[in-house]
Amino acid sequence: MKILKKDTLKEGGFAGIREHRLIVDKSIGGRSDTFDGLGNLVYLADAYFEPFGQTNMHSHKNIDVISVFLEGDVDHEGSLNHKVTLKQNQVQVQKSGKVGFIHNEINPNEKKSHIIQIWVIPQDVKDESTYELYDLKQGNITTIYGSDDINTHLEVASLNKNQKISKDGKFQLYITKGKAKINGVIIDQFTLIEDTSLELEALSDITQVIIISKK
Repeated sequence: MKILKKDTLKEGGFAGIREHRLIVDKSIGGRSDTFDGLGNLVYLADAYFEPFGQTNMHSHKNIDVISVFLEGDVDHEGSLNHKVTLKQNQVQVQKSGKVGFIHNEINPNEKKSHIIQIWVIPQDVKDESTYELYDLKQGNITTIYGSDDINTHLEVASLNKNQKISKDGKFQLYITKGKAKINGVIIDQFTLIEDTSLELEALSDITQVIIISKK
């Protein structure tokens, strides 16, 4: 099992965001202190918006951008689903298609807003860019990216204490809340792991994990 803890990494950021980059694939300039991505996933950062911070309007092409909202509100602007407020336990997926998209994410509050930012190089590129929004429910596992035709799959599991997950095959997993016993090892929140198969038991009343797998 490979293990990478957020607090062992230097904090970086841009505009009104501070972040710890746990996955930066070598294909986009990653170094030895970060993990390479699994499948077409190339980037995962644990980030927060400063009070009233924003990304500023910018564009993306040839990349799908996934945002998992952990705490606080974020106002979304841009060419996809303009003017919507994202809240805790929601996931925003912006797929670039062939035309790309522009967006700005804004913290409207005087408290920090906590998110996970993920980039995936699209495998099946549609003509138009698209927008998807998911609501995470306690006790459930929600697929937020991937299908039978896509080799990179992302799930968010919001687990109750003692709830279990088993998976065959190589995976990466990031704990965003609580702690879990994973393949016999107790893993705390804000830890990224990689292994060849998964046996997980949630140890907290609320344990949330992001699971990356390749099919």
